Amino acid sequence: MSLRTVDGADAGAVRDALPAALDGAGPLALGFEPSAEDVVPEGTAVVIATSGSSGIPKRVVLSAAALRASAAATAARIGSGQWMLALPAAYIAGVQVLGRSLLAGIDPVLLEGRFTPDAFVRATATLRDGVDRFTSFVPAQLATLLDAADEQPGVRAALESYRAILVGGQALPERLRVRADAVGARIVRTYGSSETAGGCVYDGRPLDGVGLAEVDGEVRISGPMLADGYLGDDERTAQVFVPGSDGVRWYRTGDAGTITSAGRLAVTGRIDNVIVSGGINVSLDRVERVVRGIPGLEQAVVVGVPDERWGEASVIFADVPHGEQLLEAARARVEAEIGRHARPAQLRAERVPTLASGKPDRESLRRLARD
Repeated sequence: MSLRTVDGADAGAVRDALPAALDGAGPLALGFEPSAEDVVPEGTAVVIATSGSSGIPKRVVLSAAALRASAAATAARIGSGQWMLALPAAYIAGVQVLGRSLLAGIDPVLLEGRFTPDAFVRATATLRDGVDRFTSFVPAQLATLLDAADEQPGVRAALESYRAILVGGQALPERLRVRADAVGARIVRTYGSSETAGGCVYDGRPLDGVGLAEVDGEVRISGPMLADGYLGDDERTAQVFVPGSDGVRWYRTGDAGTITSAGRLAVTGRIDNVIVSGGINVSLDRVERVVRGIPGLEQAVVVGVPDERWGEASVIFADVPHGEQLLEAARARVEAEIGRHARPAQLRAERVPTLASGKPDRESLRRLARD
């Protein structure tokens, strides 16, 4: 099947095209311009461009069956109703917000323009009365609304009106969860990725039909919502989607984690050198390569740290004077070559500790950055 191009930045266009894609009329290309050679399997609904652990974009092939299975499992867990889209429609979380509402037989509501507390209140006001309301955020959006809720009663009332607010894309700081509870927002923490058709573990518990396993410290996921693979990359597909000893197909997440005896998942971090900032994967190796291209920062080291608003952020360590000037230069270069989401948050003008091998002691730097 050949792909149909849809402007992923136009939420209305994605909403209008998605029903036909789910019904088998032809798959959508979101976030990239397909070529004539890009052919996908029968049953494909969408192909989504996303960044992976290497920082190199991947194109994830998702069938209509996978998207429907994910939406049905979500409805079974939290209920069904009308959804409000506050996320980019080209991301899997945005696609699923649209899909869940459409499969419930109710048109989704789109938040217009830039995400602000006022825009959120206006969008919420257009949702139907007497129907359960749902939406999905990344933690930074939730933080923006909670900051406004004390001064704007309308924001608090809007938050309280949702039966469930999914929060994913990155870890939700406990402090944000507590603040949300205090204003009456019913938060559900989700875990998943484009390869799992979005969130498939809610508050640590897998959705119906989802299997969890921990193999050599890595979290693996199985279930009917798994992607078919990566468009044009059979080698990567074979590395990431692997058969188990029982023949079940598993997705290797690249995340480190543990699964309790009760079946609850706790993710402890990335196996590879990647952070998730504002719901977007950022390869620290790639950021470091860009930073080291700036005169004076040739020996710089970049590490990740927890960040309350964005989930995670990066810090540059370099034994240099004039750290502020170099930080601005580094942020500008990273934004130009990778994107605004990847800009380092700080530059620490300190000596970089090394291991006996002479390599930077990155674990020591992470501790210094956290402290």
